[in-house]
Amino acid sequence: MNVSQAEFQNMKEEIVKDMISRLMEQRGLTMQQAFDAVYTSRIFEKLSNPKTGLYFQSSGYVYSYLEEELG
Repeated sequence: MNVSQAEFQNMKEEIVKDMISRLMEQRGLTMQQAFDAVYTSRIFEKLSNPKTGLYFQSSGYVYSYLEEELG
């Protein structure tokens, strides 16, 4: 399925927003810590590549990979 660059960006941003919120709620991170954790992660790099199709997945699914990465 083809999506525009704007649609891709919106989908990615929704997932990122949810992951940051989950990190703050579940791990007690500050907003800055959560932003840093997400934006410096390997999963964010994969999410940023439209060829992976990861942006089509649920935020919970993507977050599970982030949790695994963070340990």
